[in-house]
Amino acid sequence: MSKMKPLSLALLLSGCAAMSLAHAAPENAATETLRIPGLHKKAEILVDKWGVPHIYAASQDDAFFVQGFNAARDRLFQIDLWRRRGLGQLSEVFGPAYVAQDQATRLFLYRGDMQREWKSYGKHSEHVATAFVAGINAYVDYVTAHPERLPYEFKQLAYLPARWQAEDVVRIRSHGLTRNLTSEVARANVACKADLKSDEIRFGLTPKWEAIMPQGLDPCLPKDLLKVFGLATQNVKITKESLSTAADDHGAAIRIAAAENLEETMEGSNNWVVSPVRSATGRAIMANDPHRAYSAPSLRYITHLSAPGLNVIGAGEPALPGVSIGHNGTIAFGLTIFNIDQEDLYVYELNPANPDEYKYQGKWERFTVLREPIKVKGGAGSATAELKFTRHGPVIFVEKEKNRAFAVRSGWLEPGMSPYFGSIDYMRAKNFKSFKRAMLNWGAPTENQVYADVKGNIGWVPGGLAPKRPNWDGLLPVPGDGRYEWAGFWTGDQLPSTYNPKQGWFASANQMNLPDDYPYRERKLGFEWTNNSRFSRISEVLASLPKVSLEDSMRLQNDDLAIPARRLGALLKPLTSTDAQTQAALDIFNSWDYVERVDSPQAALYEVWLSRHLGKAFKEAVLSKEAAAAMGAPDVAVLLDTLEQPQARFGADAAKKRDDVLLNSLGGAYAEMVKLQGEDASKWQWGKLHHNLMEHPLAGVVDEATRAKLNVGPLPKHGGAYSPNQSTYRPSDFRQTNGPSFRVVVDVGNWDNSRAVNSPGQSGDPDSPHYRDLADKWLNGEYFPLLYSRKAVEQATVQRIVLEPGK
Repeated sequence: MSKMKPLSLALLLSGCAAMSLAHAAPENAATETLRIPGLHKKAEILVDKWGVPHIYAASQDDAFFVQGFNAARDRLFQIDLWRRRGLGQLSEVFGPAYVAQDQATRLFLYRGDMQREWKSYGKHSEHVATAFVAGINAYVDYVTAHPERLPYEFKQLAYLPARWQAEDVVRIRSHGLTRNLTSEVARANVACKADLKSDEIRFGLTPKWEAIMPQGLDPCLPKDLLKVFGLATQNVKITKESLSTAADDHGAAIRIAAAENLEETMEGSNNWVVSPVRSATGRAIMANDPHRAYSAPSLRYITHLSAPGLNVIGAGEPALPGVSIGHNGTIAFGLTIFNIDQEDLYVYELNPANPDEYKYQGKWERFTVLREPIKVKGGAGSATAELKFTRHGPVIFVEKEKNRAFAVRSGWLEPGMSPYFGSIDYMRAKNFKSFKRAMLNWGAPTENQVYADVKGNIGWVPGGLAPKRPNWDGLLPVPGDGRYEWAGFWTGDQLPSTYNPKQGWFASANQMNLPDDYPYRERKLGFEWTNNSRFSRISEVLASLPKVSLEDSMRLQNDDLAIPARRLGALLKPLTSTDAQTQAALDIFNSWDYVERVDSPQAALYEVWLSRHLGKAFKEAVLSKEAAAAMGAPDVAVLLDTLEQPQARFGADAAKKRDDVLLNSLGGAYAEMVKLQGEDASKWQWGKLHHNLMEHPLAGVVDEATRAKLNVGPLPKHGGAYSPNQSTYRPSDFRQTNGPSFRVVVDVGNWDNSRAVNSPGQSGDPDSPHYRDLADKWLNGEYFPLLYSRKAVEQATVQRIVLEPGK
């Protein structure tokens, strides 16, 4: 907790009843001057009309200091919550309901050698992080001295923001994306209830591969095995119940802690680069739209840093220094997930005579146990986190009935794995050679990095810590007895890459993109890749254009054509039905162009069919009852391939069985649409079902009027999970869970002509004009200029914050 002089509760809460959410700048003031201790020389923050801060500093140290100060100025509650969740310090301010989550999160902190850690990111890393957190702390000190500037959330919850240490930036790992622990458990569950062959319906493996059961593994795993892992990786759930839970109300604490179920989510992204020979501008183009979960404020934050030797603009996460997607005036760079498998679940036999020991290489080995105090608000004092580790990683479950323990080996626990922090190195690169060199040590998340430069060169460099598994494939849990050990890591130059491809463009969308000649059987990077429909559509469009313009790229980022719908439409065209509703459904489907517009009846029918009817009917037709019950929705790629080639899995009379599945499930979807939106199918609309809600963390603890001010939405939403404009949703209520909130298209060399959008807005202050001002642009596929030159920035400036060194 902060060592600042504490404010009284009365002062903290003053003005809350009136919902006073004061913006950081004085009313109607274009310029504000602040004296800030820790700053070396005068600096400026020019905020443009879209809320993008352009930071001008006399040195790089000052630039990162001001970046931290500005991140706190605009997103203090968000980054404070990020830090508390990541370090396991929620109970200190929210109470005993969060002890379980704090304990779980601490299991996944980096606890290794800090010198190795800093070295992993390049020679400037510790220096950059130190300057950045000094800036955050300077703003924390500033709001302490000016309590009227304290963000609304702290007043509502009656606590103060904490001060940071540089290590906080990199030791926190559980916010990042690694894989494939949850899929290992899901696959084992199918194998337990049925067999591994059936699991190919749940998740199709690529390149061609068959999972093999590790020798000695009992695949029947305990029900709550992933509960601790879920707690360690989930967002913070703040509810009235959680804030009022007493220290001895264990039942409530468990209910709150388990509020978020662990589900497979489609974290994705699109990116592409176009060379001058294929570009309408005569210059290279870089486009990127990372897909993540939605929230208010946004996960991403656009920033411009300008100092001697550094001039970079783009998006990152507000709690991290630097820029991970954007350009530096010479090169442009953008990322998507490259699906390297960085996790393994280990299963141990416990010593019947001593449960503190597990078997390894024929001998009993003691768990490492750490005990750490957890401060608890509300008169509860403190709790003790007992953290248990094997040689492979943290223990997440002990199964007494079978005398087993389970631990996770994750890339998170290796040096250099702080998510996105490695961008502080590659964002300085000036050519492909230096960019590729910076990517050699990239750890997490595992990424497809695309590259474009002012000389017209384009390229692709994937990166990520890639474990060597000499005798298994990482697809199932393995015994922790010493037979299944990582043998180091594949180096960055053992991953594929490309430079100036002949076709004049390169794109990635999380699809399996290993080259045909890549030795995947030896290197076994991963076999679980995202459905290739987005990539297929992107490739289709880019290949069809003689020249690709910025406008083409923006349209493509917002493209809602669903290739799975087109493939299903081809299967439905020859079919007819004697059932009136089913024939009506066929007629509706056959009149569609497969674009999922908000007002589309066809899109509504298609999505209800795909997510609630077709998948269930398909798996029940091709699997045993036990196997079908053991998994959720089938892999849509496998579903489509099998429907197109039914003899592979449907058996005798395959085509007829396939057609029965199609017609019966489509008729069921039509009947459900009648219940949802009425008899007149011409009035059905996808946007009446499918919606986006960007929810603030405090939405569950405030009154309705305040909630409307904090949340953005619900907004009727177009698109679906498999179009470039990804719009994954919960089938239970059609609320969008995942997709692009930040989009950028870079005109490489004509930098002021670049375009971007960030939803719902740049600011985390609900009273700021930049809190939700970009939501409509995002929804409608519109962009604003991503200004880079000082002259253009000055012309668009609406707020100038002058920072001067202070004592």
